[in-house]
Formats: sequence, C-alpha cells, structure tokens
Amino acid sequence: MQDDTARARYRFALALITLLVATSAACWAVLTPAFRAPDEVQHLNSALRLAYGGGWPAPGEALVSPGINAARAEAAVDTDVPGRYLDRIDKGQYVDVPPTPDGERTVIGPGNALAHPVPPGTDTSTWDVEQIDQMTQHPPLYYAVAAGWLHLTGTADARWDHQVLALRLLDVLLFAPVGLLMAGATRLVTGSRTVALLAASFPVFLPQLGHIMGSITNDALVVLTGAGAAYLCARVVTGDLRWRTAVILGGVVGLGLLTKVMAAFTVPMVLAAFLLAVARPPEPAPGGAARTGLPRRLALAGTALAVAFAVGGWWWLRNLVEFGAVQPVGIPERFEPVDGRGLWYFISTTVRHLTWSFFGSFGLLDVRVPDVVFWTGAVVVAALCFVALSRGPGRRALAVLLLQPALLWCAVVVNAWSGFSETGWVVAVQGRYMFGAVVGLAAGFGSGLLVLTTLRRGRLPQAGAWAVPWALMGGTVASVAGMAFAFGGFYRGPGEGLGTALGRWAGWSPLTGAQLAVWFVLASAVALGAVAAGVRYARSVSAVAPTADATARKPTAAAGTTGSE
Repeated sequence: MQDDTARARYRFALALITLLVATSAACWAVLTPAFRAPDEVQHLNSALRLAYGGGWPAPGEALVSPGINAARAEAAVDTDVPGRYLDRIDKGQYVDVPPTPDGERTVIGPGNALAHPVPPGTDTSTWDVEQIDQMTQHPPLYYAVAAGWLHLTGTADARWDHQVLALRLLDVLLFAPVGLLMAGATRLVTGSRTVALLAASFPVFLPQLGHIMGSITNDALVVLTGAGAAYLCARVVTGDLRWRTAVILGGVVGLGLLTKVMAAFTVPMVLAAFLLAVARPPEPAPGGAARTGLPRRLALAGTALAVAFAVGGWWWLRNLVEFGAVQPVGIPERFEPVDGRGLWYFISTTVRHLTWSFFGSFGLLDVRVPDVVFWTGAVVVAALCFVALSRGPGRRALAVLLLQPALLWCAVVVNAWSGFSETGWVVAVQGRYMFGAVVGLAAGFGSGLLVLTTLRRGRLPQAGAWAVPWALMGGTVASVAGMAFAFGGFYRGPGEGLGTALGRWAGWSPLTGAQLAVWFVLASAVALGAVAAGVRYARSVSAVAPTADATARKPTAAAGTTGSE
C-alpha cells in the first residue's frame, strides 16, 4: 500500500514534468519571430508543396514558392534582430520595421503555394541560394505529416503566420512524448524512479532544445524516433529479447531513416543493445533451456536492421544509385574557398559552435548566450555522465544509450571536416543535430545527479528524491532565463523599455497581447504544479523508505514492464 502511494505520486510527477517540457516548447513557439529558426522558410515551403500535390523534386531542383517569398518579405526576415552577435552594415534592423498588419498578411493557398517547376537535371548551383528549397535532400516523411496536419487544422489555405504557428505546434506535439521516453528508458536502465524523474526534467535545462522543438523542423520527428529507439534499446539491453521488440525497434529506426540521415547513427546502439543484453529472455527454448546465445542475438539484431531498411533505409541506397551520393547536396555553394586555416582553427571553431548551438544559439543561430553559459553547461553534463558511468546503477546499459550521442557528435565533426578540407569553411555544425540522441544524455544527467546527492556517508539512497523538486526549480529558472534572453535579443532595441518590446512582440505575433499573457500565466501554473508534484513525490519516498525507491539497487526486467511505472 505504501509503495502504491509512492508509485501514484511518481506517475503524477512524471505527468506534470512531461507537461512542463511540452509547455516550454510551446512557449518558444509563440515567442520566436516567424521564420527566425533554422530553415523554417524551406520547411514550410516543402510542407505546402506536398499539401498541394507538388511532389518531391530531386535535390537542388525545388524552388521557394511565390507565397513563401511574400511571407518572408512581410516577416522582415532579411533584417538583423537587436541581439544579433554582429550587426551587418548592409542589413536593416528588425526593430525599425513596423509589424505587418494582420489584414495585410499574405494568405498562402492554391494560387501561390507552388513554385514553377524546374526542368529535371537543371543546374541550379549558381542560382540565388534564397530561392532554393534544399529540403528535398531529405526523405519526405516529416513533410507528408506536416502537409496532412495543415489540411487537418484547416490552415493549408491560411495566412502565413497562422501556418507557421500551426506547424510549430505540430512539432510540440511530436516532442511531447519524449519526456516519457526519457523516464521510461532511464527507469529500465537504473531501476530508479527518482533518476527517471530527474532525466525527464533534463529538457528544461536546454533552452535551445525547446527553441528548436517549438519551430518548424524535421528534427522534431528525428528527436521523437531517436528517443523511441533509445527507449526500445533500453528494453533490449535489460533483457527484452523478444522478436516483437526487435521488429518494433526496427520500425522506429526506419521511420527515423525516412526523416533524416542522422538516424543512421542509431544503428550501432541497436547492435550494442542486443550484444550486451542481460540473459533474461521471455522465451525458453525446447526442453527449458534459455536461448540467449550469440546466434539468437545476432538474429534479433539482423531482424531489427532488416525492418529498418525496409521502412526507411532503402531511401539512402536509392540516393546512392540515382545521384551517386548517400545524401546529395540540395543547396548551392555559398562560400568562396579560403586558404590558411589550419587544424586548430577547425577544432576550435567546430567544438565551440557545436557546443554553443546545443545550449543556446537562438533565432537564426545569431542570438547567442554568453560563453560562460554554454561552457558551464557542457562541463556539467559531461561530468554528470562520467559520474553516472563510473558510480551509477546500470552502467553497462547506460553506456549503450550514451553511444548514440557520442556517435552523432563524431559524425557531425567528421562531416564538417569533409567540407572544411575542400573550402576552408566550417559548415553544418549545429547542436540541434545532437537532439536526436538526447535520451542517453538525460539518463546520464539524472543518474549522475542522484549519485552526487547521495555521496555523503550516512545518507540513505532515497534521500536523493529531494533532488527532483530542486532540479525542477533549477530547470525552470534556466528555461525562463533562456526565454528572457531570447526575448530581448528578438524584440528589444537599444535603450527601449520593456513595454515597447512587448508591444512589438504582440504586433508580430498571430496571437493578441491578451492571448499571449494568458498563455504565459498558464505556463507559469504548469511550472509551479510540476515543482509541487516533485515535492509530493520526494515526501512519499522519504515516508516509505526504503521500499519506494528500492529498485534503484537493481534494474527492472524490461520484458514485464514499461519502465515508467
């Protein structure tokens, strides 16, 4: 009975934390100016192309439509926001442009949603980069989902700002289950409800994650499928060696592959999960002997990978056959080659930009948090993951999950080196590419945090439950600070008062000032509720110790639980 109470409070706290994470992303969706997140113009353009039957042209052969060009001009995208790290003398200032009145904003629909087709095989490498929609270098799954959402919500034929908000909220919905998957994977790996709640709170410590998940981006589906794959790998490595699990895992990875090539770096985690799984299968062999040998594990892994290829992996083989490259370049070259930049320039620039844009490089990567913020964040996350791997529970399984972000980091660096060696420019280095592997980092964050809170001699393990409300308060402060910093960088000109900046935000937003105020009041209530739920959970664990969190000493058997109980 006591443990039932603790379990109920755990579930309630997890529900509130999940709501808090989704609410944070939704706040970013209404805070960020239209088209001021990476590639939003092109993402919306590709979604509308599919919504109106424009197909999926070859990479480099898709153009931005007249409607999107009009929207881009009305949103004043070709200006610098006041918080930009460097003002450009040839650009105007965003704060000097009066917001386009609602009634004058272009409606994008059947008459202007499609660009004139480019004849197949046309060389667009010398065209204006702003006129090319490079998203056809990716598979079309996300854009098909987005097109269906536009029709479902009645915004396929609507003002551009309504379309932007609708697709941003779609991505918030895609992001919403990620907190549950973080908690489930972490609970399976560590066996601890407390660590699971700490892991679920990790996203609110990453304002950049909320910013990207509150924008129009195919990364939303990459993050969801990457989190789903990590959760299923947690099941596998903790003993779930059923054929059904292998098939589902392959299907999830395949959906990721049908979204973006980054999903390919989940494959080594899948192989490691099967090879390192504990010997606890649900199916006995004839005669009662357990079938957990290497042949069975390899067969399960092969099944998962075969399903992944059948669902989405074929796209990349098709690219190789048709275009001679796994991922053809869909955008013209933007930089003239330069010489004289050596290895140190590459390393320092790549690591700095990758870390910066993981923790806080808002807008079009131009509103950047101070150095101390992102370096502190990087050191803290790395240190907590190290502590978790050296002293936390379920270290082998945790190492499998951390393989995903480690490989993605290496992949980004290697890809950047390929471009740098040819042109001398460091490109395609963005921290958002790492968000598809955020579950492993969340598990390491939660486990390391619990270890540090229970190191002092004489402290009971369940005492670490009080880290949950403290983490939620710290994460909420980090999230609010990120939004406040971005708000000033987007809307507040030099020497202007807060009221002027708020009025400018309301003027550009598709929502009214009153609607924005109500939304942020509700978001504040969700944050307070999550902290209160964390306090109730910590009290319940303390009251029934040690039974409520006893599973922290032994990981859960994956075959019989979801991991989120």
